[in-house]
Amino acid sequence: MSEPVPTAPASQSHPGEAHGQNIGQRLNWLRAGVLGANDGIVSTAGVVIGVAGATPNNVLAIATAGIAALVAGAFSMAGGEYVSVSTQRDTERALIAKERRELAEMPAEELEELAGLYRERGLSPDLAHQVAEELTAKDALAAHAEVELGIDPDEYTSPWAAAVSSFISFTVGALVPLIMILLPFGEHRVWIAAVAVVLGLLLTGWISAVLGGAPRGRAILRNVVMGSATMAATYAIGMLFGVAVS
Repeated sequence: MSEPVPTAPASQSHPGEAHGQNIGQRLNWLRAGVLGANDGIVSTAGVVIGVAGATPNNVLAIATAGIAALVAGAFSMAGGEYVSVSTQRDTERALIAKERRELAEMPAEELEELAGLYRERGLSPDLAHQVAEELTAKDALAAHAEVELGIDPDEYTSPWAAAVSSFISFTVGALVPLIMILLPFGEHRVWIAAVAVVLGLLLTGWISAVLGGAPRGRAILRNVVMGSATMAATYAIGMLFGVAVS
């Protein structure tokens, strides 16, 4: 009776079980979306509250600055994600092409390399060689890509999905302080917007902690403190410039 083959680490899918990696990718996109929304909330809140500190009664100036911050930030986030993920995808394709070439030119050496990787994971030499042979016979490229590189050759990361996700999440986050500060709250608009921002940061901090398996209280506190510090700093700068101009 042969020994059971250990499962792959959680960060990688088991050969032939691509759905595990798909779930991981969806989780990564969701986490990226939460972080994008968080950026949208903080950066736009900093801009509109800073302008409100300088010109508290100039709704047009606040709206113009806020919309400009939303548009610029959303396109910047989307562009940055597209470039970053495109580079990652190009690297993944180059590694897969190299692995495919090595399998064609020196299959015996690659088989021994795969068996060695399984020995490093704790399998006995005989079992490691048996597993390597069976996986190579089924799909040599997929087996090597998963164990050596942590890449699914049939599931490359999409730069367009990353760009669109970042654009939408940043925009949704940015709308929170922008809408709240433009509502007819008069002299209380800054404080109403600040409260809405803190609530938004509470939510994004909690979601990011849940997705990352981190302590929730610490993540929420860190999120709220950094966002509040940003708003306080930009509001103070806005007030200083407003006094200087007047």
